[in-house]
This record gives sequence, C-alpha cells and structure tokens, in this order.
Amino acid sequence: MINVTKTFLPPQEEYQVILKKVWDNGWITNRGELVKVLEEELKAYLRVPNIICMTNGTLPLQIAIKALGLQGEIITTPFSYVASTSSIVWEGCEPVFVDIHPDYLTIDETKIEAAINSKTSAILVTHVFGNPCDVEGIERIAGKYGLKVIYDAAHCFGVTYKDHSIFSYGDISTCSFHATKLFHTGEGGAMVFKDDDFYNDFYYHHNFGHKGNEDFFGLGINAKMSELQAAMGLAVLPYLKSIIDARRLIVNIYNEQLQDTNLKFLKLRNHTDWNYSYYPIIFKNEKQLLKVVSALNSVDIFPRRYFYPSLDNLPYVKNQHCEISNRIAASILCLPLYHDITEEQQTRIVELIKAHL
Repeated sequence: MINVTKTFLPPQEEYQVILKKVWDNGWITNRGELVKVLEEELKAYLRVPNIICMTNGTLPLQIAIKALGLQGEIITTPFSYVASTSSIVWEGCEPVFVDIHPDYLTIDETKIEAAINSKTSAILVTHVFGNPCDVEGIERIAGKYGLKVIYDAAHCFGVTYKDHSIFSYGDISTCSFHATKLFHTGEGGAMVFKDDDFYNDFYYHHNFGHKGNEDFFGLGINAKMSELQAAMGLAVLPYLKSIIDARRLIVNIYNEQLQDTNLKFLKLRNHTDWNYSYYPIIFKNEKQLLKVVSALNSVDIFPRRYFYPSLDNLPYVKNQHCEISNRIAASILCLPLYHDITEEQQTRIVELIKAHL
C-alpha cells in the first residue's frame, strides 16, 4: 500500500534515550523539561523570538482568536484545511471568504480590501502547501485598516521567504506538528509570535488561565504539550535536513516524469525557499481526477484530495461562493510524497496517471 504520506519515525533507541529523562524526572506534563528544551531548539531552527508548543495545531488558532479579542468578521481563505474556518466559527466570529489565486492557491490579496467593512477585525489565512501568501501585500492592507493578521502555517515548517522565516510574518503564526507533517511530535502544534508583550497572555490562555497554583490571570483552556510529545519532537528535529533533502529529490523526479502532461502544478511565490511538503497536481476537471483516483486506488495507491471541499460549502457558514476555490478543490490531488518512497513506486504512480488522463 502506498499512502499520500508516511510518518517519519526516528530510530527507536534514540527516542528511548530522550524518553528516559521523562521517567527519571517523573514529570509527564505541565511544562516539563523536554517541552522547554524543544521550544528553545525550535526558536533557533525557525529563527523566531517566541514560541509556545501546544498539544495540537488547532488550539493555537483558537487561542490566537480568543487572546487577540477578535469579534465580528474575520477574512479568510476557502482553500485550506477545515481547522482554519472551524476555529473562527468556534470562537464566535464569522468567516468572510475571499477567493484564491489560481496559480499560487493562496488567498488573492487583490480581493481582500473589497471584503473589509466596519465589522472586520482580522485576516486569518493559510500558506497553502508551504507556499507563502503575499505577506507584504497583506501587511499593507492590515496596516491601512488596523487589522490583526494570523497565518495558518501548518504546512510551512522550515519555509523561508526573502531569507526570513515564514513564521516571522503577521501578528501570530500557527503550526501543526501532526504525525503527517515534516516535523512532528506525534500530535502537536505551536503558536509563534514576534511581540514579547503577547507572551504572558498567550501562555496563560493555553494553561487554564493559571497565575500560580491558586490564582488566575483570566480565561484559559488546556492546550499544553506533554513530555512524551516533546520527546518525539526532539528525536525528529535532527533529521529535518535529511528529510527535506530526500523530499526534494522525490519532487524533482515527479517534475521530470510529469512534464509532458497537460497537468497544472503549484506555482511557488518568488523568493521562497520551499520545504517540499506536498506534491499537488491539478487536472482539467473533476471527472478526470476521479478516473485517475479510481485507477490508483484499485492497486492500493492512495493520493488525497487536499483541500476538498472548498470551505465556503461548509454547512455552518453563510453561502459565499468562491468560484476559483471551488474549481481548484474539485480538480486538485496530492500525490504520495514521503521520505522513503522509491523511484520505482513513483514511476508506477506516474504511469497510471498518464494512462488514465
């Protein structure tokens, strides 16, 4: 069986060496030693000043909306994983969808201003497949209208734009450390931000609002990362360069083998140092996509339709049809991509695709 992705597992003995510290300390959760070490290593790796690790990648989005006091409408993208929209709704705000760029697949920044009104409090958008939004254009718009900016950077671990970490843009960036991601802690995530003054607010929001053992700063929830998760992250992080290098070679093979087809491919924004996180291909229509998916599935090859459906079709949002997002969502497919897929497996996938186009 060939799945769309495969979790990278570090050598078990290396994980066990790190994990032994948990047993030695007798400290499983509540901000133990390993979580703090992981945060310091991630700050260095990502070149960011502040990071708070959390137990998954959705809670940072929810906490960001809550801690910034956002209300009313939040401009967002319909082409993303459901967590970006569901977090907005969960926190009592209304998502306002702005259609995407047909090549970059990120929000079309030229359409954002038309969606802004007196109820707009923020822009929450996704760097799609590790491809950055127009962060400079969005920053100009946010500054003009006094809006907060939150980036869902779940796909962006290790991505840089103009030699700056993609996590250094916006008021807050969030990330997922789910098992399917390049860097993972099994299940986990993080909130990244520049402003040191935010730290205490974000920290207490992720820790029940605690101010010591017997007092509270304010409202909070439980989003703390465990020591077991942090141990996995510390075991995986040293392998990031080799993981990305391997994926670069795999992407190059796909590029070479698919170059003579009529498929469309993701266009990376200029000045982006990409992380090779996904390999999306866009068919001319959904019928063609379904034909190829059926052929691949019949021989136990399972690509995935990221992102389908377009989020403007969710049952709990107002009808706001986004033409380009719906067209892309219906015709885009991510091919299997992971650190040890073989060239022979890739060739088999490509041959099946070509045979059914």
